[in-house]
Amino acid sequence: MLEKNKQLRTSLTEGPLLGKILKFSLPLMATGILQTLYNAADMIVVGRFSDNGSFAMGAVGSCGSLINLMVNLFTGSSVGAGICVAQAVGAGREEDVKHTVHTSALTGLICGIFVGILGFLLSEPILLLMGTPKDILVEAVPYMQAYFVGMPAMLVYNFLAAALRSSGDTKRPLIFLSIAGLINVVFNIIMVAVFGMGAVGVGIATTVSQYASALMIVIYMCRYRGICRLSIKEIKIHKPCLLAIIRNGLPAGLQGVVFSLSNVIVQSSINSFGPEVVTGNSAAANIEGFIYIAMNSLYQTAITFVGQNIGAGKIERVKKIALVTVAVVTVTGGVLEALCLLFKEQLLLIYVHETDKVVEALVINAGLKRMDFICTTYLVCGVMEVLCGVVRGMGRSLLPTLVSIFGSCLLRIAWVYMVCPFAPDSIELLYIAYPVTWIITSVGHLISCIWGYRSIKRERDLRLSAERESVAVGG
Repeated sequence: MLEKNKQLRTSLTEGPLLGKILKFSLPLMATGILQTLYNAADMIVVGRFSDNGSFAMGAVGSCGSLINLMVNLFTGSSVGAGICVAQAVGAGREEDVKHTVHTSALTGLICGIFVGILGFLLSEPILLLMGTPKDILVEAVPYMQAYFVGMPAMLVYNFLAAALRSSGDTKRPLIFLSIAGLINVVFNIIMVAVFGMGAVGVGIATTVSQYASALMIVIYMCRYRGICRLSIKEIKIHKPCLLAIIRNGLPAGLQGVVFSLSNVIVQSSINSFGPEVVTGNSAAANIEGFIYIAMNSLYQTAITFVGQNIGAGKIERVKKIALVTVAVVTVTGGVLEALCLLFKEQLLLIYVHETDKVVEALVINAGLKRMDFICTTYLVCGVMEVLCGVVRGMGRSLLPTLVSIFGSCLLRIAWVYMVCPFAPDSIELLYIAYPVTWIITSVGHLISCIWGYRSIKRERDLRLSAERESVAVGG
């Protein structure tokens, strides 16, 4: 096992980068796209087979920003587990990996129970506070409550999958998610098309699939013979590991919360344009999710590669990792953007199916407006994510959080309250906030990358100098 783990470390810390990055990121990309595809299936099934049609689809879509607001603190914290495992694997500290895995399992379960109860109880009050249209509210509340029942399973899976990926295994999470996604689709059809349960049926199907994915990864890691093996009897909180996970992951979680808060405020503004716009916006956002999740796989790749190389003391490779991942995410985002813009109307028609053609035209038009503004600049968001991942992989988690909170969150909120009132009937002005804040945040992350790289090299040089002086004195 020791030899296998040594080979795993050197596979990410030695040799040419492009091929290794592609080999590592493609399963991550496939995993994310599959997950988004299954989420899209939620909306497509409920939109086509629910008695409430597009309004039920709007309910599923409009809840996304609110759900993210309530769970991102904990799903973001799973990034901390991944960073800890990556650096420990790179440095060959197997005992630290073992303790991190077992701490992550229990931390995910406790956090999942907490956020599940909280989300279930607060679903209706917060949706009302957001000004959700009544036609959508009746479907949105039970959907959210059903969704939050699956939170313990979601967070256990996220924490363990982060550990597994950071050790170098991106294929198993893809397999587990593929199976869980098929379960989700089957239950979607049963709940909505057969039993006519609408949005709440989609929520139930999602929860069932979450527990399936959690069960699969727990069983696999219990039988695993590698560095990330899980033993049920040894699951407990190791305080040093928990503190390290919090130190590396809490800033990412807080960033996710504030980021989602800004999206909730944007969603509240979108809600004021009426149910047809909410539905069209939801469909377009779901399509854009395929681009985002593909680009986000390079964010996770950057964290793992940088983390392992920092752990192995190969700091000079960090600059190359940053350049290669930025290049790959730019190409990926550009190609997917072009495809979405080329087939935008056909893609929206997959989601929207209304007997009233006037309503259908209004929904499609609303979706097209969003895609015209977002899809043309989405690759900038990918560059922003990758640069953030590079800094996080260095172990500098607080800095990218502060940059993101200012650039992508506070500026976006300021835009909604200070710029949009000049043209309150223009949803296009609202959408412009996205590319503007992506560009500003990307510049901030680039500066953070340069500072982080130089500070780590300086710390390394000082440490080596101190070691040489110690040897000289001892001699």
